[in-house]
Amino acid sequence: MATLQAQFVDLRQLLAQPDALAQRESIKADIIGLYRAVEGEIAELAALKEDVKGLVQQWKSLEESGTGSTSAMPPAMQPAAQPVAMPLRSDHLNASTYIEKGWSLLSLGDAVGAEAALRHALELSPNDPNSEALLGWALMLQERYDDALLTFQRVLMREPQNSLARVNVGYICLKKRIFGEAIEHLSKAIRLDNDRKAVLYAHYYLGLLYLEREMFEDSQNFLRKAIVLGPNLIEAHYALGRANWFSGDRDGALIAWRDGARANKFSPWGKRCAELLEHVEGGGEPPRSS
Repeated sequence: MATLQAQFVDLRQLLAQPDALAQRESIKADIIGLYRAVEGEIAELAALKEDVKGLVQQWKSLEESGTGSTSAMPPAMQPAAQPVAMPLRSDHLNASTYIEKGWSLLSLGDAVGAEAALRHALELSPNDPNSEALLGWALMLQERYDDALLTFQRVLMREPQNSLARVNVGYICLKKRIFGEAIEHLSKAIRLDNDRKAVLYAHYYLGLLYLEREMFEDSQNFLRKAIVLGPNLIEAHYALGRANWFSGDRDGALIAWRDGARANKFSPWGKRCAELLEHVEGGGEPPRSS
């Protein structure tokens, strides 16, 4: 614990240094490493906690047997009590630790680490739709679209109302340029309105879709709504700037990129906003393709 706390203090101090921006990639790697170490400790402690609960049950069983003594045989060797703790090692409670870890790693941009955590969650709780939906997302972010699509389709076969799976099927259709099917899935996720993250990303992906099709007014509307729903979704600021620029609103584009850079200058998308802002202010043009 002392070592992890020391690493945390060091990283916090690094982030406060004037040259933190120049070290952002190494700092990011260190943050991910620290997060994984902390999550590993949490998982081990959670498992130990359940084992301790098993000891309590063994002690109760021993007391109820009327022996009145714990010295005759160590609790771990009591045959009647031995199975008490074992089912707890593979339940939803322990799986939830790895689901949370997977989501956190996705947020940090570590899709490979997220995949490993979510596969572990599925080992503990097979066929859990939340774990499978997040696993599909991790695969999708690695551009393993066919594997991701199969994962999402398994989820939707069991849970047609799973908006997170549906919105990412929509994104894969967008990447494959199957626009009609993408619109259908993304619009349905918004109509279902049963998952806040899904609704946020459905608006963002529809904004990207209409930007790709050069329907700039529709793109702007969806991207602005995405920013309202998730102000920290910096990539939406980046895309909104492009939609504004190509619709002829140069000032609106500069504002969008400036807002994105200010929102989180250490994130990859914050950096991209800042770089594109500098590029166009120097007379350059934003890329036509996202």
